[in-house]
Amino acid sequence: MINNDRGQTLINKYVWVIETIYRRKKISFKNLNELWLRDIDMRRGVELSKRTFDHWKDAIWDMFGISIVNENRGEYRYYIENVEDISKNGLRSWLYNTFCVSNALANSQCIKDRILLEYVPSSQDYLKPIIEAMKENRVLRITYYFYNTGEEMTFEVSPYCVKLFRQRWYMIAKPSYDGEKLRIYSLDRIQELKTMNATFSMPKDWTVEDYFKDCFGIFAGPDVKAERVVLKVNASQANYIRDLELHESQEEIEQNEEYSIFRYWLRPYYDFIQELLWNGADVEVLEPLWLRDEIESIVEQLYKKYKK
Repeated sequence: MINNDRGQTLINKYVWVIETIYRRKKISFKNLNELWLRDIDMRRGVELSKRTFDHWKDAIWDMFGISIVNENRGEYRYYIENVEDISKNGLRSWLYNTFCVSNALANSQCIKDRILLEYVPSSQDYLKPIIEAMKENRVLRITYYFYNTGEEMTFEVSPYCVKLFRQRWYMIAKPSYDGEKLRIYSLDRIQELKTMNATFSMPKDWTVEDYFKDCFGIFAGPDVKAERVVLKVNASQANYIRDLELHESQEEIEQNEEYSIFRYWLRPYYDFIQELLWNGADVEVLEPLWLRDEIESIVEQLYKKYKK
């Protein structure tokens, strides 16, 4: 693939190095170079020199926070020292995965009509200015559309963090109209946004990890406490839930030919209830009883509507 943007080309090469070492766990420079020469899109007839590779390692650390080191013995193989930062859910992991996907797509223009993607509209207009405001703790003035009232409202907010969930970006912020309480705003409902000169102070003891602790999705209200949730899942659907966990606390405590039992520790808020309903009859709530009753009530309402 021809790419006249030198910066983008370098990023593609960085991602190739990370991905190649990550997949093979440990690899010598000789073997890395052999793989490099086999890759038509990357090499373009030029070997990967040791000096260039050393420069790229430094750049990869600066850009992704990924440390590539040598074992300094035996075959002197290279490996990723902080590989857990790629595996776990976090900014480094997200950046790495995003660049990997972008790199794969950028090198697939010849089959672009055979690749379908999901559209995430909320990131285009307001994500960057919100992140820039977060860096300097700047107050934002936004005009926001509220679904529950069908009205727009203009007010100032102090942006604490942003989170991506189900194709939507959300901002968690403290609004000027509601004292000390944090609110969640969907970026695709922001009509206008302006960065103000005024600044705010982040609470020293506040962390995004604590705020979303035990949450399933975007809702993190203090009115719903974390508790044990037990689900009975049909064997066929259990395969999907096993491969793509509903929540990081997921434990499979029983498995047979007909069903599996999964246990969680989370806050069963509205978005989690929606997820259970999405799975339909393949998932049954065993615990807690109030959640089972809630699902039963919703199913009864659905039955009444469709019975008509």
